[in-house]
Amino acid sequence: MKYNVHFLALLVLCSLFLASCKDKPGGGGLNFFSLEDDKQFGAQVAAEIENDPGTYDILDSAQHVEAYAYLYAIRDSILNPGKVVHKDNFEWQLRLIKDDSTLNAFCTPGGYIYVYTGLIKYLDSEDQFTGVMGHEIAHADERHSTAALTQQYGIDVLLSILLGDNKGTLAQIAQGLVGLKYSRANESESDMRSVEYLYPTAYDARGAARFFEKIQESGGSSGPEFLSTHPDPENRVAAIIAHWESLGGKSGKTFNARYATFQNSLP
Repeated sequence: MKYNVHFLALLVLCSLFLASCKDKPGGGGLNFFSLEDDKQFGAQVAAEIENDPGTYDILDSAQHVEAYAYLYAIRDSILNPGKVVHKDNFEWQLRLIKDDSTLNAFCTPGGYIYVYTGLIKYLDSEDQFTGVMGHEIAHADERHSTAALTQQYGIDVLLSILLGDNKGTLAQIAQGLVGLKYSRANESESDMRSVEYLYPTAYDARGAARFFEKIQESGGSSGPEFLSTHPDPENRVAAIIAHWESLGGKSGKTFNARYATFQNSLP
């Protein structure tokens, strides 16, 4: 009887794997999670962040209406052309974290996006910022987080979660998503997706490349972990520009003045 239970569970796991491959045309590695799992994990992480103001000093959207309107306008510019596969499946909720010493941003499974004020003030133009936003949205859209969890925790743990026997581990997984490290392939894929998301818009689709150039100019040590780990900035600039050229090399706008106004509106 025990053998039959595990055999049936394995069949369920295989079915979910095949479904996840079908749901995810962009690749990103072995992923046993469904889209609904992505959304559930993202909601759990978002709830934990909201309940930890000591670590995450989130700016109140009611008190910073213009700043959030600016962010959501950029988000919509990325989503509206239809290049984001899961545009209508995920939340794509934005939150500003007040921390000028942290140059970072991250996006959970299910599309909960967090941006630190330190990153915003570090950048020079709106196209740079939009390039970074596109990169982070790509991690969620390509479902890199849950693919990494599949690799990190293995089939046995995921199987126990699917069977409802390991709720504690599920909570630990949700907590660890904030600092999840992506592979070289995942980072490169997100760079390419950022170019593709921005190319149909008014923005210069090389925004992420301009950000890497800024990192190089500052000695390569001050960039945030989510974009400065690997591959190195110089290689990523070349890859982004090559991909931009392959799409036709259309130039776009940087919106420097508008971005400066946004920066000055932040506390």
